[in-house]
Amino acid sequence: MSLNNDLSVLDFSLNKGSFHPINQVIDGIVKILLDFGFEVVSGPEIETEKYNFDLLNIPKHHPARQMHDTFYLNKKSLLLRTHTSPVQIRGMLKNKPPLAFISYGKVYRKDDDSTHLPMFHQIEGIYVDKNINFANLKNLIHELIYKLFGNEIRIRFRPSYFPFTEPSAEVDIQSHDKKWLEVLGCGVVNPKVIENCGIDSNEYSGFAFGLGIERIAMLKFGVKDIREFYKSNLDFLKQFK
Repeated sequence: MSLNNDLSVLDFSLNKGSFHPINQVIDGIVKILLDFGFEVVSGPEIETEKYNFDLLNIPKHHPARQMHDTFYLNKKSLLLRTHTSPVQIRGMLKNKPPLAFISYGKVYRKDDDSTHLPMFHQIEGIYVDKNINFANLKNLIHELIYKLFGNEIRIRFRPSYFPFTEPSAEVDIQSHDKKWLEVLGCGVVNPKVIENCGIDSNEYSGFAFGLGIERIAMLKFGVKDIREFYKSNLDFLKQFK
C-alpha cells in the first residue's frame, strides 16, 4: 500500500481554527496592560517554597502550604506554583525600581468543581516606584475593569487579607441581576516583601493585583461551569470564534 502525497485531494476548509476563549481573554488583558506601560516577564511553573511562599511573606503555618492545597513534587520542597506571584519576586530580585511588569500562565491547586480547577490561569501585575499608594492602584483597577466590561459597570473594593499586600482588597463587579461578583485581588505591596527582594521600603512602595483568567472568561462569556473550557467540546468552543 502506497501513501498518497497529493495534497490537492485534502479539503483544508474543514480545518479552520480559532483561538481558545482562555487565550482570547489572556491576549485582551495583556494588550490592555501593555498599553498602560507594563512589561511581560515569565518564570518557571515548577517552583521552590522560597519563591512561592517564603519571599512573599507567607508563613510556615499558612493553609496554602499544606499538602491538601499544594502539589508538592518531592522531598526537596519543589512544587507546582500556586500563583504567578513568584515571577514578580524573581523580577524584583533581578531589577531595580521603577518596576512595572505583568506575568501570566498556568498555576496549580488541589481544587475541582464547577468554579475551580486543579490547573487554571492567572495574570498578575506589580508596580514599584517612589510614592506609590492605594489611590494609584484604584485608578488602574478602574481603568482595567472598564476596558474589560464597559464603562457602565459598577465596581466595589472590599477589605481583605493577603500576606504579601497591606492593605489588601478584593474587587467585585455588579452583574445585570444586581449580584456582586469577585473579579480580582489587589493591594499595596507589603514592605516585608519589598525588603525580601533587596529594595529599600523606606524609599520605594508599590501595588500588585491578580486575576483568575477563567473567572474573567466565565463572566465575559456567560459560562456557568469552568470545566467546559477544557472538555474539547467543539460545539462549545465554536461559540467563541
